[in-house]
Amino acid sequence: MPGTLRWGILGPGGIARQQTSDLIGSGFSVVAVGSRSLESAQSFADEFGIARVHEGYEALVADPEVDIIYVATPHSHHYEHTKLALEAGKHVLVEKAFTVTGDQAQILAELAEQRGLVVLEAMWARFLPHMARIREIIAAGTLGEVRTLLADHNQKLPTDPEHRLNNPALAGGALLDLGIYPVSFAWDVFGAPDTTLAHAALSETGVDRQTAIIYGYSGGRQAVLHTALDALGSNRATVIGTEGRIELDSVWYNATSFTVFDRAGTVLERYESDITGRGMQFQAAEMERLVENGLLAGDLLPPSQSVAIMRSLDHIRRQIGLDYPADIMAV
Repeated sequence: MPGTLRWGILGPGGIARQQTSDLIGSGFSVVAVGSRSLESAQSFADEFGIARVHEGYEALVADPEVDIIYVATPHSHHYEHTKLALEAGKHVLVEKAFTVTGDQAQILAELAEQRGLVVLEAMWARFLPHMARIREIIAAGTLGEVRTLLADHNQKLPTDPEHRLNNPALAGGALLDLGIYPVSFAWDVFGAPDTTLAHAALSETGVDRQTAIIYGYSGGRQAVLHTALDALGSNRATVIGTEGRIELDSVWYNATSFTVFDRAGTVLERYESDITGRGMQFQAAEMERLVENGLLAGDLLPPSQSVAIMRSLDHIRRQIGLDYPADIMAV
């Protein structure tokens, strides 16, 4: 799976710890880490046996021994840090949500293309083996005409108003952090929606604590999505067609299992996931495949779709009255 490319970690937080564990566990080369705090970077490097430690993100992206930067800071800073890495000539795997706004996403996509660099959104669920099998089943016509996608991502998360999920200054709220998963799944199955209807309840800090979304498509097809950060849900998903359905087990966006039923409810297939680690190595493998083959985009999640998804999230934010400070939406 891994090639000869060298990874640098920008922002050694919780999600970076999961990604780095899967990188190293799958044989990828992680050679550097950078943080605003030298102590934080050194602690992360000691944990994972990373040789090169940088205080400050500018030093990390300037490191000539690094080929790919993994941006793992809060998504309020994805635009700034991805732009920094691209301008330094590095390929970038950037955590979801890709940015805060569609305009920011567009600028990054254009900059990467101009520089001949890969920028890939780290929507790791897209690249998991069970998702690949689901696409195969849909393409084979096993479900007939796919009519409906149902998916939720509902968690019970910290209530501290300064926590990044509750803080508007860090682009907090359920939509960009949790809702991006079912939204991206809907785009994976159906593509761009024709209509969007959203409703939300906002928290005391002004971010969305829960949001419901209905995407409408030609022929009456629908994606019915829900996300919340203050109440744990089943975190299951179902793809429904005229001839059958796929029921994904909890947690559906992890490396999970699923069952395929025909229209009479008979089991046609039971898929059991069996992977090493969390599964974040698969997006890393796609990243390296693109770089090594001189490709700027793949079919699975090209930058153009990440831009379109961010524009869709802009539209949803306007519908639900979710506002962020001007500085984190600036370009």
